[in-house]
Amino acid sequence: MSLHQCGGNVGDTCRYILLLFMIKSKLYRFDKDGSQWKERGAGTVKFLKHEETEKVRFVMRQSKTLKICANHLVVPGMTVQEHDGNEKSCVWHATDFADGELRDELFCIRFGSIEMGKGIILFINLKPEEKKLLASSREM
Repeated sequence: MSLHQCGGNVGDTCRYILLLFMIKSKLYRFDKDGSQWKERGAGTVKFLKHEETEKVRFVMRQSKTLKICANHLVVPGMTVQEHDGNEKSCVWHATDFADGELRDELFCIRFGSIEMGKGIILFINLKPEEKKLLASSREM
């Protein structure tokens, strides 16, 4: 388990614990104006749990620039589903803060393997008490 001291966009002077996943992937957001998917970045996805509040946050940084391309809470009721029959990708709605302002986004993420895609879908669709159980088992 690793602890991250976070600043800036992720949360000023907050401590987060790396939780369960750290996966390389490619992230897209749906552009409503152009009615098409636009690449947001390629990099590493992390699920971070706040040390005190135990809220889980989805954070992704671009590999080369380390710019944050996704930063939002994984909230109860959030659902993730497979994207158009492609088992390596999934879609979800979230209120994102990557650009410094809250914005409702439709995201699509593509992984290198089917297992990773299914793993993310299972993890995000877990009930809050199941996530808590999973997190506490990783801390042992």
